Amino acid sequence: MRVSWRVALALISLGAALTVAVLGVLFAGATAGTGVDEWARSTLLGAGSPWHQLALAVDFTAEPVGGALTIGLLVLACLVTGHRRGAVLAIVGTGGSIAVTTALKPLVGREINGGFLAFPSGHTATATAVALVAMLVFTRRRVLTALVTLAAGAAMAWAQVLLNAHYATDTLGGFATALAVVPATALVLTRPQA
Repeated sequence: MRVSWRVALALISLGAALTVAVLGVLFAGATAGTGVDEWARSTLLGAGSPWHQLALAVDFTAEPVGGALTIGLLVLACLVTGHRRGAVLAIVGTGGSIAVTTALKPLVGREINGGFLAFPSGHTATATAVALVAMLVFTRRRVLTALVTLAAGAAMAWAQVLLNAHYATDTLGGFATALAVVPATALVLTRPQA
């Protein structure tokens, strides 16, 4: 039996929200990474050029200017192709993901590099949200949607760890935040009219 898109989105959103909550509790007030975090950092931090330059380019797509351009291009693509609700999802779903990560950082209080709030990664949430919105709007292929969303989140996670901006587990929190916010937003925007 195939699960409907609405049920699948609801389950993904709930599971992801639970993941963010559990990780937030586990990492509350932490000032050091886990064993996995330290392994990832030691593996990636030594990467030189061209990897560092590539990581900076990936990182730029979720910086304020780069993120605005990326989201703006997605909104434009939605509007040009007649997906008005998709344009709204691009703004509200991605913006909501960014807002949630921003709000959670001081609540969780996990720090990296001497006082910078780290959990959850807003960059990873942004990249994941943009990819997920694009796939939800432009395709209904579940496996492709999952793979593209995972690839976008993984690419940003890699960049954030390589640049020493986040622990690997912070990026998992950002990924899960986008998976909690975007599907919930899509469900609200596409709910059947009474």
